[in-house]
Amino acid sequence: MMHWFRHLRSTIIRDIIQKQSCETIVNRTGYKNFHGFRTLSTTAHIYENKPTAKPLRNVKPKAKNNTVQHFVDIKPVRTIGGKGGDGEISFLRLWVNDRAGPDGGDGGHGGHVIFEASTNIKDLKHIEKEVRAEDGEKGYTKDCFGKNAEHNVVNVPVGTIVRDMNGTILVDLDKEGMMFIAARGGAGGHGNTFFKSDTHQTPEICEYGAKGENLQYVLEVRSMAHVGLIGLPNAGKSTLLRAISRARPKVAAYPFTTLKPHIGIIQYDDYEQIAVADMPGLIENSHKNKGLGITFLKHIERCAALIFILDVTHDEPWTVLETLKYEMNQFNEKLNDRPHIVVANKIDLPNSEINLQLLREHIDTPIIPISAKLGTNISTLLTEIRILYDNLKVNAEKDTELLF
Repeated sequence: MMHWFRHLRSTIIRDIIQKQSCETIVNRTGYKNFHGFRTLSTTAHIYENKPTAKPLRNVKPKAKNNTVQHFVDIKPVRTIGGKGGDGEISFLRLWVNDRAGPDGGDGGHGGHVIFEASTNIKDLKHIEKEVRAEDGEKGYTKDCFGKNAEHNVVNVPVGTIVRDMNGTILVDLDKEGMMFIAARGGAGGHGNTFFKSDTHQTPEICEYGAKGENLQYVLEVRSMAHVGLIGLPNAGKSTLLRAISRARPKVAAYPFTTLKPHIGIIQYDDYEQIAVADMPGLIENSHKNKGLGITFLKHIERCAALIFILDVTHDEPWTVLETLKYEMNQFNEKLNDRPHIVVANKIDLPNSEINLQLLREHIDTPIIPISAKLGTNISTLLTEIRILYDNLKVNAEKDTELLF
């Protein structure tokens, strides 16, 4: 009897639910009714404007010593293919026939030097100045051929540009798995069996293995980081990179402490990572190869966006920004068209507020005042970097859609 009442109650409740003309969508923000839909959802509230992700705070303590690693984005390389194995001169002698004929085998082929694009590699520091492939094995008696040498496959970052010594672009390894044969190995030499004929049945001649190619290239990584830090020497670029990432570039109270780029990674709570590059200091007439000169300016080309670091303790900090933009424009006019942020550093020092006010009067671009040493306003800067990065991704997706 009780079972019959339970079944009746379940039937009545099911009929009531089926007669409803509207359903309720459950959300974290409350209940919402939509006529004509029967859906039950427990998803989070959908924002019309998605909020910017928050940067993650470094919990694990960093080492106190300076890092010895640096980013290598350009490297000259000499590639040498393997030498082919020599052929063999030999005559087969059996107990039933001491003149069984020539039986010298051919030598093996030398290995190639191959550059392969890989997503597991980020820079070129693992590549030696001279890359060699193995030599082929020589031939043996009884028509035994020598073993072909293995190819020397060198992994390079995706987007590596290979140039010859004249600066001509030979290949752009822009997809994972793409390969470029930098130096071909030599062919193996023939043994005396190869030269046997009806008229010359006992040849006493063989071939030496051919030498492999010996060529020089210049490897360049097309993209080094999402954001590059630009400024005069001692502007606080390395200190800022230490403040926003786990990188540990050298910091000192004299100019040109940074001679090679250092890369730091900013992590956000949505698992997005942004690479920031600390560039060597830029000085006046750098486009004329003064100071680090052209080498430094080439590093800037490999950053998608730029952050100008201005020292507000300078008497006229707005002239510093003009100098930086002028040097970049003289090297490559397109660099000034890239998205950028202007940062006023060292606001914790005396007279910085007065210079900051003067800087805002001379520059129309929004300025983010920070103190990289004390960490003042760093969170605001990280938020602006994320917004800049998101805009770069949107523009890249639009360009891809236009191509296809």
